[in-house]
Amino acid sequence: MKNKIISAGMLAAAIVVIGAAGCASEQQAQAELQAQAKITKAQAQQTALAKAPGGTIKEAELEKEKGKLIWSFDIATPGSPNTTEVNVDAITGDVVGVETEKPEQQKKEKD
Repeated sequence: MKNKIISAGMLAAAIVVIGAAGCASEQQAQAELQAQAKITKAQAQQTALAKAPGGTIKEAELEKEKGKLIWSFDIATPGSPNTTEVNVDAITGDVVGVETEKPEQQKKEKD
């Protein structure tokens, strides 16, 4: 019984260490992407909100997509169950994509 408790404790500690390492590497990756971006999050956000007037940013992310560095924003619009995803090029500031996502699509993305 004592060995089981010790083993379970060691497993839990290993999971915590692995999780912390994953977070650190994710933060490092984000820092590297931000160092490459010429457009700030605030600038990109202003551009994105112009594509969804009256909207509110639900989520924002800096990512590489199809070889481009983009700011991706999920924007909620009052009175609509849909989310507008706006992608802004993090180098030029140009809008490179606008897509309306229905609740079903949003659920699939999160899963």
